[in-house]
Amino acid sequence: MNIKQAKEQLKQTVKAYLAKDEYGDWKIPVVAQRPVLLMGPPGIGKTAIAHQAAQECGIAMVSYTITHHTRQSAIGLPSIQTGSFQGKEFRITEYTMSEIIASVYQEIQKTGLEHGILFLDEINCVSETLAPAMLQFLQGKTFGSHQVPEGWVIVAAGNPPEYNRSVREFDIVTLDRVRRIDIEEELNCWKEYAYQRKVHPAILSYLDLKPRNFYRIETTVDGRQFVTARGWEDLSRFLSACEDLGLPVDETVVSQFLQLPAIARDFANYLDLYNKYKTDYQAEEILAGTIRESTLRRIQEAPFDERLSAISLLLDGIFTACGKANESDAFVTELHSGLKRVMAGLSRASHWEEPFEQVAAQLREILHAQKLAGTTEKNVLRRREQVISTLEGYHQTLRGQSVRDNASASDGLRVLFRSAVSERKERILSASAMLDNAFTFLEKAFGESQELVIFITELTMNYYSMQFIRDNGCEKYADYNRALLLGGRQKSILDEIQ
Repeated sequence: MNIKQAKEQLKQTVKAYLAKDEYGDWKIPVVAQRPVLLMGPPGIGKTAIAHQAAQECGIAMVSYTITHHTRQSAIGLPSIQTGSFQGKEFRITEYTMSEIIASVYQEIQKTGLEHGILFLDEINCVSETLAPAMLQFLQGKTFGSHQVPEGWVIVAAGNPPEYNRSVREFDIVTLDRVRRIDIEEELNCWKEYAYQRKVHPAILSYLDLKPRNFYRIETTVDGRQFVTARGWEDLSRFLSACEDLGLPVDETVVSQFLQLPAIARDFANYLDLYNKYKTDYQAEEILAGTIRESTLRRIQEAPFDERLSAISLLLDGIFTACGKANESDAFVTELHSGLKRVMAGLSRASHWEEPFEQVAAQLREILHAQKLAGTTEKNVLRRREQVISTLEGYHQTLRGQSVRDNASASDGLRVLFRSAVSERKERILSASAMLDNAFTFLEKAFGESQELVIFITELTMNYYSMQFIRDNGCEKYADYNRALLLGGRQKSILDEIQ
């Protein structure tokens, strides 16, 4: 199955394992809660989906790469204790708590979350001395004499033997005690994730043209050469940072992330072309509504890969605008919620400044708890930080205006909030105009061709554009998407392109 399906199965497993009956007992007894074993190629995203599943289920997560551990760190160190049996004293060996089990308890204390995922990576690469302890762990959920706390789901990950020489084959006894999920690489599935993580548009455009280069592992006389999903994502981050800093990126840099020379060279050449297309096509002009005849002629006469790159440039501008509009909408919604609390306080406070201080303190306390828990996405945490800062800014503004009573403070807040609402409206209108202008350009250039199908398909796959269209609508998207789907043309054209 692909990585998206694996994540959904993992989330379902968490919900089933943590469900209780009317008596407060686990619906599935702890002893029957089989650990989940994710098996798939390296760099495909096994660790990432475990983190996402924990976050989306609102539970904690502790992660370890098991190859970094010795038998002592996994099961604990021996200590000599005294015990009494049948009236006689004996010296007996006990074990200190495993570092891994201790980390689970520390996470519970830090976050206040009693349930979570204990994730162990590269579990089938353990050393000879640690192998029996891992079998005990998978069978009984214990390291040494200490058990994983109830309410914690065990998820392990490993690579098939063809990708790692140090892999140990699990025997039937072990496999019969786990739920094995085999994961395969799939570009379209990864692209949904990549859009949400804002992977560089040049990478997405290149992989649309050459999907076979998304994930490759080859054995050559020089050793293993490979390109993985992790490599593309890490390269994307570096590309974006270099663009912001005005630093060049050439084949030598690309090959440090894409460790298959032919693909590294090919992408580096494509990146040069992509940057040239940025200048040639001026996507910002098109999205702003300026469509030059020379630009139309060029794209009509261009080869398919150049057309696809130009469409990618348009999409990148649209996705950015939609993302900003969505974020502005979410910010104004949360700001309004905070202001309602302030206004409620103003109706009963003895001094107008008290509600600002109280609400800001309450929101900061909630934000601190959310940061500790680690179950809230970073962009949401940043937004909530911005809401608090805005409320504090409103407080300072009103103080600077020498507001003296609660009624004046309420009036001042309404004026300040209208400014935020106005900014939200401008961003929504700007993104809507970009969508319309892009459709107009593609209509003039190609009509209802494969290029328009690609454009609509990418809009549908992208998290930010689809959220924007769902919330604000787009008449041309709805009309074209309906016509293509009803005619059965979308799938056939995309298949033909592939």
